[in-house]
Amino acid sequence: MKNKKPVSNIVLLGLVSLFVDMSTEMVYPLIPLYLTAVLGASPAIVGVIEGVAESIASVLKVLSGYIGDVFHNKRRLAFIGYSGAVIYKIFLLLSASWAGVLFARIVDRTGKGIRTAPRDALVAQSSDKKRLGGSFGLHKMFDMAGSSAGVILAYLFVLNGAGFRKAFLWSVIPAVVGISVIFFVREDKNIKARPGKLSLKGLNLSVGLKLYLAIIFVFCLGNSSNTFLLLKAQNLGFSAPEVILLYLLFNVSASVLAIPSGRLSDAFGRSRILVPGYLIYGFVYLGFAFLTGKAAVILLFAAYGAYTAFISGAERAFISENAPADLKGTVLGVYGMLQGLGLLLASVIAGQLWDRIGPDAPFIFGGVLGLLSAVLILILLGKKSESRAS
Repeated sequence: MKNKKPVSNIVLLGLVSLFVDMSTEMVYPLIPLYLTAVLGASPAIVGVIEGVAESIASVLKVLSGYIGDVFHNKRRLAFIGYSGAVIYKIFLLLSASWAGVLFARIVDRTGKGIRTAPRDALVAQSSDKKRLGGSFGLHKMFDMAGSSAGVILAYLFVLNGAGFRKAFLWSVIPAVVGISVIFFVREDKNIKARPGKLSLKGLNLSVGLKLYLAIIFVFCLGNSSNTFLLLKAQNLGFSAPEVILLYLLFNVSASVLAIPSGRLSDAFGRSRILVPGYLIYGFVYLGFAFLTGKAAVILLFAAYGAYTAFISGAERAFISENAPADLKGTVLGVYGMLQGLGLLLASVIAGQLWDRIGPDAPFIFGGVLGLLSAVLILILLGKKSESRAS
């Protein structure tokens, strides 16, 4: 690759995410409101919908990552996966019950499962090794900027009383624009593929990476869908337009901090960013459990964006640089699979805790697991640093 190609490739992938996420977030903050206010679904049903949709996507991430590594068709897989964002909106328009929304979400998350690992592998492939965290941070910045724009549009639809279905219909346009950008992305097909069938044992991952992935899975058991944050805000007295503005604050915070966080992880090490990120998550979730003032909730949504920025670039960079060169997409897919399976269990657990114990219970559970994960990652990466020094 020529020197200018990697940079433009990352920017192009960022633009794809920007427009598709703009489309997705025009809809996402409306879904829990649509399910509960219009279709009469309970928080437990919301948890099942999010959990089932994410679990289906999680399995596909490994398979898609592996296929992209072996057949060098990462760009094609990304195109197919991002196309699901358009089909998703069509099924949302046709839905008349929570079961219809569930099917639409499955279509959406299936697309995400197909595209995520190949896309992340393309970012890693197109990046300077010394700037891997910054590259993932740059991509995340585009991603969250698109999300912010989408949330603003969702807010305007609600504010003007345009209705949920009009928002679903208009959200198709930016998705189509994003998909069209994929045709300009270039893929490096010179990396030799590893022969043989897909086998997790055959990945030959280091003990440290295996332990890290195990910690991620434990953490994800408490990291339920963001829809619960929106329902919690609604439960604390925020109106539907205000809930959407809170979600906008989260997205803007993550977008602004994504690049600096990724670059800091390149300069000072992944643990210096990952550990504070998980600590922020733990305290934010505990804050949602014990703080009820509106000013506090506003600060918590901003801090939740900081957690997202801290984790996204540094974590993907850590996994990419510790994965085999010819199987980066596969390992990133394993990472996504563990997140998805954890989210399935977390969303079901959160819904049950909310219904059976109360709205604070899911956040206490998630906060404790977040703080525990921060401690475990500090111990793991601290030992890794010591072993390198010796």
